[in-house]
Amino acid sequence: MTQKLVNILLVEDDEVDVMNVKRAFAKNNIKNELFVAGNGVEALEMLNSSIVPLPKIIILDINMPKMNGIEFLKIMREDDRFKNISVFVMTTSNEDSDKINAYNLNVAGYILKPLSFEKFLSSVATLKNFWQLCEL
Repeated sequence: MTQKLVNILLVEDDEVDVMNVKRAFAKNNIKNELFVAGNGVEALEMLNSSIVPLPKIIILDINMPKMNGIEFLKIMREDDRFKNISVFVMTTSNEDSDKINAYNLNVAGYILKPLSFEKFLSSVATLKNFWQLCEL
């Protein structure tokens, strides 16, 4: 059976975290195409301009300059073209208000960035299991 890989958009301003996600993808043998936006404004521009294929999954940081993850989610969920995209928040924010706001905006998961790369690898492996279901 041929598997169609879904596109993934990573919205993350920290280059070290972007590099860690790419390393975690490689270590978990994740072959999905990964597009990267540096903040919510850039992500919305990418979605609206069709520069990238419409992703089925977005991995979203909360604390970013220009437009944070919650602001991005509010705008994205109001647009019929994007409201069904699965969004996973991956952030250092352990604030209850961020978690509540994110779940109120229909996120599929809220993952705290772990301190060790090994725990991060495990988190990404869990995400891989989810999006493989999207590819079926």
